[in-house]
Amino acid sequence: MLHIINKSPLTHSALESCLRVAQSGEILLIEDAVYAATSGNAFEGKIREAMGRFKVYVLQPDLEARGLADRIIAGVSPVDYGGFVDLAAANKNCQSWL
Repeated sequence: MLHIINKSPLTHSALESCLRVAQSGEILLIEDAVYAATSGNAFEGKIREAMGRFKVYVLQPDLEARGLADRIIAGVSPVDYGGFVDLAAANKNCQSWL
């Protein structure tokens, strides 16, 4: 399952809810959720821990739009829009966490 999160972990609980409930799959961080994929943020430890259960992706254009492309956590895989489509097509189910 592809878990898509678009809200900042600093202002919403979508990422925490996903990590608490989901058992496995892939996580794609888009829009303001990309802040969670950067080193030095309050959620870095949670993302590193989650990488033991999930493959974590981040939408590269959203990182770049926020000036964060050089701060990505090692092990988080950046994808472009085509990669987003590939992830959605490769997973039987997609869950958007609101």
